[in-house]
Amino acid sequence: MESIYFTRVPSPAGPLLLALSSRGLMRLEFDRGRHAGCNGQDWQESASALDPWTRQRALLDIPYGETCSYRDIAKAIAHPHAFRAVGMSNNRNPIAIVVPCHRVIASDGSLCGYGGGLDIKRKLLDLEQTHSQPSLRLGIGA
Repeated sequence: MESIYFTRVPSPAGPLLLALSSRGLMRLEFDRGRHAGCNGQDWQESASALDPWTRQRALLDIPYGETCSYRDIAKAIAHPHAFRAVGMSNNRNPIAIVVPCHRVIASDGSLCGYGGGLDIKRKLLDLEQTHSQPSLRLGIGA
């Protein structure tokens, strides 16, 4: 039987349900007070198992059209020396457009590291600057 670990986290849009299997994050959705378990799965509530996933959501606090550094993200998740780990997490981000890791830059303001390549990172940042409007911070994550 496969173990599925889940937790619920608050967000301004309502509570979210996160679920994790041995293969990785399998669910991130609005929590409606139930989860759709399947035969052969053992669902166990575990905030600690999902802690790395909930802390990564600090990227969602970077407003559209703005940037911050890997060091800033490390400080926001209360691990100020983990800026390299932040970079590696960004590198492995499977939903890079939805979770905007392209908004994270080097402390000196230069572009560095992006799974889609630096040309794409520059295009995304330029696009956001062109269409930037005041935004509402989501207030979720660290």
